Amino acid sequence: VNINPGLAAIGYGTSAIGAAIGVGMIWSAVISVTARQPEARGTLMGIAWTTFVLVELLALIGLVVFFIASAG
Repeated sequence: VNINPGLAAIGYGTSAIGAAIGVGMIWSAVISVTARQPEARGTLMGIAWTTFVLVELLALIGLVVFFIASAG
């Protein structure tokens, strides 16, 4: 695949920004709900870590695509 490395860098940057926004939204929701219902903390933490991993995986895929585009 022949992709311009500059375009790939812009794509990775947007995926990193998207991941940062997603992580912020996840943890702000966990803090908000835990403040309202402290007994739900255990369940929320499991869900939060799972969604955190999924969001960071999308950023990692963006990084891999960037390296593939830069190498080619």
